[in-house]
Formats: sequence, C-alpha cells, structure tokens
Amino acid sequence: MIDTKIFNDTKHAFVLKSDEDLKRALFLFSMMNVPYFVPVSTALTNFALNIKLPIEPLVKATIFKQFCGGVSQDDCMPLVKKMHKENVYTVLDYSVEGKESEEEFDKAANTKIEIIKYASGVKEIPFAVAKPTGLGRFEIWEKVTANDTLTDEEQSEWERIKARFEKVCQAAYDYDTKLLIDAEESWMQDAADNLIEDMMRKFNKEKAIIFNTLQCYRWDRLSYVKAIHERAQEEGFKLGFKTVRGAYMEKENARAKKHGYPTPICEDKEATDVNFNAVMCYCIDNVEDISQFIGTHNEVSSYMALQLMNQKDLHLSDDRIWFGQLYGMSDHISFNLGRENANAIKLMPFGPIKDVIPYLIRRAQENSSVQGQTGRELALLREEKHRRDGQYVKRVE
Repeated sequence: MIDTKIFNDTKHAFVLKSDEDLKRALFLFSMMNVPYFVPVSTALTNFALNIKLPIEPLVKATIFKQFCGGVSQDDCMPLVKKMHKENVYTVLDYSVEGKESEEEFDKAANTKIEIIKYASGVKEIPFAVAKPTGLGRFEIWEKVTANDTLTDEEQSEWERIKARFEKVCQAAYDYDTKLLIDAEESWMQDAADNLIEDMMRKFNKEKAIIFNTLQCYRWDRLSYVKAIHERAQEEGFKLGFKTVRGAYMEKENARAKKHGYPTPICEDKEATDVNFNAVMCYCIDNVEDISQFIGTHNEVSSYMALQLMNQKDLHLSDDRIWFGQLYGMSDHISFNLGRENANAIKLMPFGPIKDVIPYLIRRAQENSSVQGQTGRELALLREEKHRRDGQYVKRVE
C-alpha cells in the first residue's frame, strides 16, 4: 500500500539543498509569485542582453543555479552523482534555443549524438532528449503539417531535417539510450508525430527507445494514443511516450482565436487534469506495449500512477515507467519517489549561460502561469526552512 503522505517529507525532499540553496530557492519562487514580476524581469533581461550589459554573473548566481546543472556535461556530473545516491536519475538537456541556420542545426544534431554517447556510459543518465525545431526550422515543420506544397529548396531542407532526425534516433538505438522527443506547437506537431512514429516503427521493435511527447492539454491526445497503439499492435513495434500537461496554452488559444478555428486546448485546468490522468492510466494499463515517462509536478497524478502500478502488481522500479520532474522544481516528488525505489528522474538543462537564457525565461513564464505551482513550491520551501530553524534552536538550547 502506498502511503498517502509520501510527498510531505521535506527533510528528504531537500536533502541535497544547503541552507544557502534553500534561501536562494525561497527568494526566486517568492519573486515569481509576485504579479507582473516575470514579464517585467523578462523585458529587462532581454533589454540588458540587447545592449550587451554584463548580466551573466547575476543570472548564474540566481535562476541558472536554480534550474540548470552547469555549463557542460562534465560540469553537471558531481550533481548527477549526488542525486543518484538518493536514487534519483538524470536526463541531461542541452537547452540552447533559437537557432536558425543549417550549420547550427547540424551542430545541434551532433551535440545530441555526443550526449547520447556520453549517457550510454553513465548509469545515472538513462535518457537523452531532443527537440524537433532544434533540428530544423519551425516554418518547415509547419508547412509539412499543413500539407502545403514545398518549393524545391524547402523539400531539400525537409529531407535534411529528416536525415538529422534519423541520425539522432539511430544513435539512441545503437547506444541503447532512451530518447525523449519534445512536443511543440500544435500547428507543427503533426509532422513531428508522423516522423517520430516512423522512428518508433524502425527502432522500437523489441522495446521502447524512441519516445514521443503527449501534451495532454490537447483534448485529442487520448484518441491519438489509442489509434497509434492499434497500429503498433498490428505492425509489431513498441510505443514510448513522455506524458505532460503542456507548455504553450496561452499561445495555442491566442492563435486559434486569431485564425478562427476551434482551440485544440482543453477548456480549463480541470479538464486538462482529467485528460492527463486518462492518458497516463491508459499507458499504464497497456504497459506491455507502451513505456511511459510521466512528466508531472502534480502530486495527485503521481499518486494515482503509484496506486495503479500497485493494483497491477508492477514493481515501482519497472523500467517501463518513469516519473520525471524538472531540475529545480518539485523535489518533494522526485526525492520521495526515489526513496520508495520508484524510477525518479530529473530533467537537467545545461549549456553556456548566455545561450540558455531563452530557456530560463520560458521556464519562469511557464512556472508563473501554472495555477498553484509557485505557491506549492514556496509552501514546501518555507516548511523545510521552519524545520531547519527549529533544529538549529534545539541545538543552541
């Protein structure tokens, strides 16, 4: 039986945080909880970057240290090993965004392959991650999704994108490292879904190596999973999914309104939660065919998955089911799951500070837009500080 209070232990949740780390986290989440702080600070950061102000030391000491593991893979490893001692694994994510040239896309593909090779020799890192628009221009993905006619030059560009994509997936297969492929905006996602399905068909014959991402704020994702599951059963390949709620809700709704089509997004947070839990449970119910990386900061969904695994007599360490949270957030879920010997894992971004600032800005924006997320982080951090302060008073007495 799973303890209903599994996620309440702040001592274990923040076991790797020093008092200084705890104070920094409290400060950052307090700021993110202030109305308008994130949009104002984002505008100021972009302005500072544009006029080349030396803001990197400030970024490194605050938001970078909270949400990133370091500037390089080797830089992350001391932290990766510390987390593994607490039975929490790591996904390293080279979080450089906004590249547009063919040379940069080739470099990104080669970097992903190097990370895959690196991960294959490190027991603490069972997954790698890739993003479709990290391997090719958004506009091409969008045109292919819309079934627009490509020019000869665009067709050649699309072929190069597919070649990069397959090259990265081939490396994941060759080095036996699971590969999580991010989902993005709905108006480019069909092209990604179709290409990822082709990669699953080729590389997931025996087990899930290639994982697509299901953004469950999209109301069509359960029907999508059921349809691809049927094809996989007929054709004899395994499915891998990272299940998340989604990161582009405001942008999706705004575009649907502007262009006059029905929004692909669930009507509210409650409907998204219901959809997420339905997709998650469907995957667990079909675990013989579907491996799942449950990407959630939601305690109810996490507990629901644990209960269902228990009902199905699945070991919490079953390699087909993982529980993932972003580094710097929801330690009360990750570290308490690790203590129960579940497959707990942190997605840890890294990269040169200046290059990962766009990622960090997006992370702050997403954090502030998720109802209750920042408040819950704050409450847990304050509880742990209160616990430590109480211990300090007792030692002094």
